[in-house]
Amino acid sequence: MFRTRFAPSPTGYMHIGNLRTALYAFLIAKQADGKFLLRIEDTDQNRNVPEAVQAIYNGLALAGIEYDEGPDKDGGYGPYVQSQRLPIYQEYAQKLIEQGDAYYCFCQKEDKPALESTGERVQGFRDPCRNLSAAEIEEKRAQGIVPVVRQRIPEPATSSFFDHVYGEIMIDHDQLDDQVLLKSDGFPTYNFANVVDDHLMGITHVIRGQEYLSSTPKYNLLYEAFGWQRPEYIHLPHIIKEDGSKLSKRKGDPSFEDLVAMGYLPTAIVNYVALLGWNPGDEREYFLLPELIEAFDMNRISKSSAAFSFDKLRWLNGEHIRALSPEQFHQVALPYYPESVKKLDLRKMSDLIQVRTDNLGDIPELVGFFGNLPEYDKELFVHDKSKSTLESSRQVLEAVIPVLEELEAFDNDTLFANLKEFAKSIGLKVGTVMWPIRTALSGQEASPGGATELAAMLGKEETLRRIRLGLGILS
Repeated sequence: MFRTRFAPSPTGYMHIGNLRTALYAFLIAKQADGKFLLRIEDTDQNRNVPEAVQAIYNGLALAGIEYDEGPDKDGGYGPYVQSQRLPIYQEYAQKLIEQGDAYYCFCQKEDKPALESTGERVQGFRDPCRNLSAAEIEEKRAQGIVPVVRQRIPEPATSSFFDHVYGEIMIDHDQLDDQVLLKSDGFPTYNFANVVDDHLMGITHVIRGQEYLSSTPKYNLLYEAFGWQRPEYIHLPHIIKEDGSKLSKRKGDPSFEDLVAMGYLPTAIVNYVALLGWNPGDEREYFLLPELIEAFDMNRISKSSAAFSFDKLRWLNGEHIRALSPEQFHQVALPYYPESVKKLDLRKMSDLIQVRTDNLGDIPELVGFFGNLPEYDKELFVHDKSKSTLESSRQVLEAVIPVLEELEAFDNDTLFANLKEFAKSIGLKVGTVMWPIRTALSGQEASPGGATELAAMLGKEETLRRIRLGLGILS
């Protein structure tokens, strides 16, 4: 059975890269009728943000990504929070020491070559504690120095592994550092804990970012040291901005929750994120989650970095909005209606604006004129396509007032039929009649709906008031 996992660190909110990793791991498991796990990797106690754990739960729920096992869904492989598994890591670290695949290191940071503190590796450097005798280890302990446990990289040698995205990867062991496995505070590093947990939790496919490619040989050496079978690897390309720079929350780039707050539907965001580095092999771009499960193929993930485009997300969001039922759209639109329009029939307003809405965050500006007619210039009444001029617009508005005053029914169908007949009676095209009425009712160049739709929404009294205001502007 396929078993995949999403193993975030609770250090912040769910960014787009996190969401894609969780989504791909979920899709790979579900397509194979497997299990998808949630594991909280909170071993870096200095960086943990308490509220971030809840943000992880909220983000997955918002995305519709349901895990089969996790901290609150024990599937027999728990605990699923790494800080609750410390004795496990200590046990396996001790096994490695006894086998000679790891060793105690008593060095302080200042004992290391200067370049190591900058993050650059010193070529060929090996820790001086690799070959300490038992007596030397006891002497260090007697001095009160608490050691870390480091992995002993065997050399000289090369390692290779297969990745479903990047193919065969080979690396010389002299490029690998003796990484820390267990810190002096008893907590494991990510590099050690994820190997132990992935094995003990039966993970068959590891999905993570491409930045972990260079560390994977070290993980594989741990698998070999324990005599465990390696999982299959799927390393994902970077997600970048359109200018080529990396997405970064610290630089103001939005998280998943931020995008939802900006008016994007979770279904549209998930759909778009799925396409950042993967394609279905045909022209389809619109997907709901069940369709993604059916279509997803891990062997169609691209090696190339994927550029995040707000224009593409906006377009796709519009497609998802228009695919909603009228009632579904009305429910998601309600929180966005400004106070100034709430005296009107919002259900009808939702019907009017759904096909014209690409982002829920546009709604206040889109409908604001219903509540407060903006100031506008008389030149708005001029429109070449409808052959509307200032003079024709003035004549239309003057003549249409008594027509509208006589109407008892003021719905869209009645208004359209009467205004069409009115246009015929005065020898003008329908568009030449509708343009100045629509302009007077909206006070803007474009509006969600034509003249009769706006009039039906505003009602007879407000429609006549705005037409008279329009006449005043034309005069």
